[in-house]
Amino acid sequence: MKPGFVYIITNKYQTVVYTGVTSNLPNRILEHKNKKYPKSFSARYNINILVYYEQFQWIEDAITREKQIKAGSREAKNDLIRSINPTWKDLFEEIEDIMTV
Repeated sequence: MKPGFVYIITNKYQTVVYTGVTSNLPNRILEHKNKKYPKSFSARYNINILVYYEQFQWIEDAITREKQIKAGSREAKNDLIRSINPTWKDLFEEIEDIMTV
């Protein structure tokens, strides 16, 4: 089993948020920033600013948490983001050195 992350990214106007899960957060955010999948939701809406993340010991726990977050309202997601990142700054620099096994 591997560790996991749940994350929320947004666009520069904060009009759209995307919640995802991954085992390698720095790599996954780079994929969003570089539009690795040009037809994906995040690429079409220029969603590439990391505004929230949680780390879990097991990927399964991250998947469970992702489902909880996705089930919530947009306002609940906004509150979650503001709880750790009130200015909605890009947290990518913070996580660049997080290495996963």
